[in-house]
Amino acid sequence: MSSKAVKVIQANASNPKLLIALGIGLAAGVVILTETRRRRRRRANAAAQRKDFGAFVVRFELLPFPQPPPPAARLPLSSLTFAIKDIFDVKDYVTGFGSRDWERTHEASEKTAVAVTALLKNGATCVGKTVMDELAFGITGVNMHYGTPTNPQMPSCIPGGSSSGSAVAVAAGLVDFSLGTDTIGCVRIPASFCGILGFRPSHGAVSMIGVLRNSQSLDTVGCFARDPSILHRVGHVLLKLNSVEPRRARRLIFADDLFQFSKVPTQKTLNVVNKAIENLSGYQPPKHTNFGQYIGSNVPSLKQFQELSSNLQNGTSTLKALSSVMVSLQRYEFKTNHEEWVNSVKPKLGPDVSDRVLAAINTTHENIKILYKVRTEMRAALQNLLKDDGILVIPTVADSPLKLNTKKGLSAEFHDRIFALSSIASISGCCQVSIPLGKHNDCPISVSFITFHGADKFLLDTVLDMYSSLQEQASIASNSVHLPDTNGNMDASELLKEKGNAAFKGMQWNKAVKYYTEAINLNSTIATYFCNRAAAYLELGCFQQAEEDCSKAILLDKKNVKAYLRRGTARESLLHYKESAEDFKHALVLEPQNKVASHAEKRLRKLMS
Repeated sequence: MSSKAVKVIQANASNPKLLIALGIGLAAGVVILTETRRRRRRRANAAAQRKDFGAFVVRFELLPFPQPPPPAARLPLSSLTFAIKDIFDVKDYVTGFGSRDWERTHEASEKTAVAVTALLKNGATCVGKTVMDELAFGITGVNMHYGTPTNPQMPSCIPGGSSSGSAVAVAAGLVDFSLGTDTIGCVRIPASFCGILGFRPSHGAVSMIGVLRNSQSLDTVGCFARDPSILHRVGHVLLKLNSVEPRRARRLIFADDLFQFSKVPTQKTLNVVNKAIENLSGYQPPKHTNFGQYIGSNVPSLKQFQELSSNLQNGTSTLKALSSVMVSLQRYEFKTNHEEWVNSVKPKLGPDVSDRVLAAINTTHENIKILYKVRTEMRAALQNLLKDDGILVIPTVADSPLKLNTKKGLSAEFHDRIFALSSIASISGCCQVSIPLGKHNDCPISVSFITFHGADKFLLDTVLDMYSSLQEQASIASNSVHLPDTNGNMDASELLKEKGNAAFKGMQWNKAVKYYTEAINLNSTIATYFCNRAAAYLELGCFQQAEEDCSKAILLDKKNVKAYLRRGTARESLLHYKESAEDFKHALVLEPQNKVASHAEKRLRKLMS
């Protein structure tokens, strides 16, 4: 306080009103000063977060082990930096598990995780721990305690989780590579959403000593990188692989039914992969399969998890059952590992994670053995399909990353579609790499390569071999212009439609598609042609094509009830429940007594609730 102010107070000591006014003014000044400092701190913290995209929980530096003197070879990871998910132990640091309450109730680690130590021994420098979904129990990357890391590719959208900070640190160029863990897609999903490489090794192939468990039958150590050569080197270190192995032929198998889940045109996914191998040696012509139907025929124990009342086609129903097994197994093992801590501490959790944890703690499994039986059968089925040279090609995710702060949270269909894809490697224990292929509508695109359990080197070698060709073809695809169909003669097109109808009645679905397509090529202004072809596509299990044809039919004829019914069926099979329900509702508006639409709308309403 200034001397002038003191003199004013002394001169008016007998005036209580002035003293009160001065006191209020002084208090207000203190409040303003405190608020100003608080805002400055907040701005400084926000600036610091923007600097590292909110990826880190804590920054530190773990230096690599000493480089051996010449003439010894240079360590494979020399000069590379990496970050680790806050699920890995580091000596003298508390492993936070994405939760303030977990951090508060646990002591600092006495040892550093085996996987982290292996990287340090091979020349890499660790620069900090990264943000993750609480208790590794989410797939969004959102964390109410530490904030949500900013997706460098799409700042207004979620980064994906649970290894969100590790993915963001790599995508933002803050480190050369990073470690995460993958249980139900926790490396693969954020890799796809952030547009980088993400590797889930074979289950049990990388040591989990010094890593907190979520579900031990599903957990793996995984890693992210922007550069395939770095991913290759890191993978070799973690897996303790020999650097030289005889080259063998490769056989790619496209899971056509799984690509129907994705709204990305196949020109930017399947066609890119197909074109990429044309100029590479050692690749056999690609094969195609309906993966859902294959699993349905070769994993018999899954039948116990299929919904009897489901209207889904057999392949889709099988994939839903597989994802149900994955979620059930995770819940059972999480409860076994952490029920006592959850009940005693009652941690504060974000809404989505809280629901998952509550479901896990309240879960009861009378016949847990069947879950492990599915796991065994699934691994055998993949081994039989892929043998020693096969690589399954699937989309990594079905949907674009959700917008941040989505009020309704994750929908049932978002979960079902993403888990239908991630459960394949999680349940089988096979290895998988998510590979970025540019963008579609400003969203990152990716495909995944999966091969049999234990073939991690074969998979990493394949990614390294194909990567530059894949990126070249992805660039070409993104710049391609697809020309629309041309109109033709009306009478000829009607004749072709009738031939298509005859083939359809004779259950010759492919032949029917051929005739309807020829009719459309001649005259693309008739809604019935598209609607009829959609019916044939539905019989073939080509749901995405059926949906597209119905949409075209509706554009041409907004009162085409069959188009709404068939599009609703296609969308339900693609696990787009909300859109499917809207189609059936629209059909009911046009035909209030339509029993198919009424039953379907009720079934979907129950499913979404």
